[in-house]
Amino acid sequence: MIDFQNASFMKLRPVGENSYASLISPLFVEGENILASFQGIRDGVVFTSKRIFAINVQGITGKKKDISSLPYSKIQAFSVETAGVLDLDSELELWFSGLGKVKFEFVSRADVSGICRMISERVL
Repeated sequence: MIDFQNASFMKLRPVGENSYASLISPLFVEGENILASFQGIRDGVVFTSKRIFAINVQGITGKKKDISSLPYSKIQAFSVETAGVLDLDSELELWFSGLGKVKFEFVSRADVSGICRMISERVL
């Protein structure tokens, strides 16, 4: 489970939809599909049509994985900080009802505006 006191996923870069499909597709509900996938050094984040999966790779070998399901319906607010001239990373902060805040930091080539639009379509 995500530690909502220190929930942060850093240096996420876009990866293909198939990167995490075999890991999370057994957890899908009917009609759910992957919209975007991102990978950090070891961890990953997948945005689906119903929720966000946060994947925390654990252990030396990386075989153990903690998968947290964050439904869009629990998002109360979000904040985005776009990349600048010297700070090339973008940040997305999500506040979940009854849980707390999760922060995602994306590399400059990630379409953070598109992610925000996708979240807004499911939250508003």
